[in-house]
Amino acid sequence: MTEVCALSEKGVPKCDATTPLLSEAALAEAMRELPEWRVSEDGRSIVRRVQVKGFAKAVYLANLAAFLADRAGHHPDVSFGWGYCELRFTTHEAGGLTEGDVICAAKFDAAMAG
Repeated sequence: MTEVCALSEKGVPKCDATTPLLSEAALAEAMRELPEWRVSEDGRSIVRRVQVKGFAKAVYLANLAAFLADRAGHHPDVSFGWGYCELRFTTHEAGGLTEGDVICAAKFDAAMAG
């Protein structure tokens, strides 16, 4: 089970093209709180793939991600199919990873733990 981290308690800041990207140090610190997530090869997003049994559970996770994203106003790319749901957070307008991405990832983890 994923533990709830301090990032999940933060509010999600509004993001736009002027939102600063996370520094390497800030990203490394955030990733210590997000052990289920990995940084993409290009370093512009974080990804979590959750393995489940069947299709319905994958849909439920995609719906959970959509619900949380609408509440936060910050939306991941979601893909799912039989046995998996994958989330990818990036701030498209800013061109990479921002604080909002890691906060939203932590909020998803907290919902999974709850």
